[in-house]
Amino acid sequence: MGLTLRRVAIDTYHENVAYLHRDCAVYRAEGFQALSKVEIRANGKRILATLNVVNDASIVGCNELGVSEDAFARLEVEDGHPASVSQAEPPESIPALFRKINGERLTRDDFHAIVRDIADLRYSKIELTAFVVASNRSELDREEVYFLTEAMVASGRTLDWHESLVVDKHCIGGIPGNRTSMLVVPIVSAYGLVFPKTSSRAITSPAGTADTMEVLANVELPFEQLIDIVRDHRGCLAWGGTADLSPADDVLISVERPLSIDSPGQMVASILSKKIAAGATHLVLDIPIGPSAKVRSMPEAQRLRRLFEYVAQRMHLSLDVVITDGRQPVGRGVGPVLEARDVMQVLENDPDAPNDLRQKSLRLAGRLIECSPDVRGGDGFGIARDILDSGRALAQMRAIIQAQGAHEFDHHHPPLGALTFDITATEAGVVVGIDNLQIAQIARLAGAPKVKGAGVDLLRKLGDRVAAGDVLYRVYANYPADLEFARQACARASGYSLGHADQVPHVFVEF
Repeated sequence: MGLTLRRVAIDTYHENVAYLHRDCAVYRAEGFQALSKVEIRANGKRILATLNVVNDASIVGCNELGVSEDAFARLEVEDGHPASVSQAEPPESIPALFRKINGERLTRDDFHAIVRDIADLRYSKIELTAFVVASNRSELDREEVYFLTEAMVASGRTLDWHESLVVDKHCIGGIPGNRTSMLVVPIVSAYGLVFPKTSSRAITSPAGTADTMEVLANVELPFEQLIDIVRDHRGCLAWGGTADLSPADDVLISVERPLSIDSPGQMVASILSKKIAAGATHLVLDIPIGPSAKVRSMPEAQRLRRLFEYVAQRMHLSLDVVITDGRQPVGRGVGPVLEARDVMQVLENDPDAPNDLRQKSLRLAGRLIECSPDVRGGDGFGIARDILDSGRALAQMRAIIQAQGAHEFDHHHPPLGALTFDITATEAGVVVGIDNLQIAQIARLAGAPKVKGAGVDLLRKLGDRVAAGDVLYRVYANYPADLEFARQACARASGYSLGHADQVPHVFVEF
């Protein structure tokens, strides 16, 4: 019996999902079970999907095969196109998965088989979760991390820019407002180095680089356009989802983030596989340390650094790890529009621009510029500063924005959320602590990053003296419910601690 495809308008986030009516003859004849893997064929294409069984004919009829948004896009057909569905063969790598669940060490071939099946969407969410949890519980040794990284690179496209020096920069995350990439890219590409920056969207943070850049320009670029922009302008700031770089990583992230699992091995494999697949030869990696950062101590940072360096060396990637100040958010704005405002203020050399964002960006840009054989060690910062101060970085950013497709944005009057409230100091004192996690949570509850103009605008930073009643930060939202969620979170914990000047935590940095 033939079935016709029906597009079911549900975003299942990197998972193909199929829907069959319980009274469908094919469902009964094939002996399908809910949440089992099925194989769908249509228009000469084949995809694997997780089956959901429905009882409501308004969702999918007895002669229809419903597919989620992701699955429908992969099939590249119209509604009503003929399709067939059958039981899917179990993934070949399942025995290796079971060995990892039992705490065994896996071989190179094991990881390549597992990652290949993950990239082909052969794993169910339950099997993906089992792999992520097992890899986290019996922590991967450094050789296994190398095997996983290698397999993730091999799972998708690898770019070749036909240049001996291709640079990239990445931060392990966890610090709100840390939009240094949007300053480092125009500075370094204006110097002349190739810098194809493909970034992710936020999953649990108030904004990713792609979310903030989207305030200024298109970030979802066809692959060919992305290539042309980099060749014409030496750099870009795009969403990486259209480039098919380390696609298994995107699937794994869809499980890791809801579980808040970010084990060192999986973090290293995720970051390095994306950079190597994007064609980078030299990478500057930012590891922030702070009381509420991902990494809380120098020994922990050094252990992570050694793991990154081991895998990078095996993968023939030149890596420069820098340990930075993660005691508080970087810049003032937390949320796409507020962060875009900060970036443009720095590029325009506005006297009101956040100095911490400017200085950190210049130092990171300087380290990348020093990858050039023409630059002596220690000279990069001065070169980067000259490019920023002269306006060349601003001109380069405007050229990249125009090439990607500019959006209207006036950072002097940014389109912020219409609803606001202020959090004020309850007593006089010195700001001795700002909780990165709490500030990020408040900004998300206010609507960021989905609502571009939502977020938190920090008016006081560590070490600032305040009087009772002084505004510490302002929250922006577009919807009353979001505003109320954020207000309740602030009432539980503002994220700010006041005390005496000698209580400000010390900073450990390597710049």
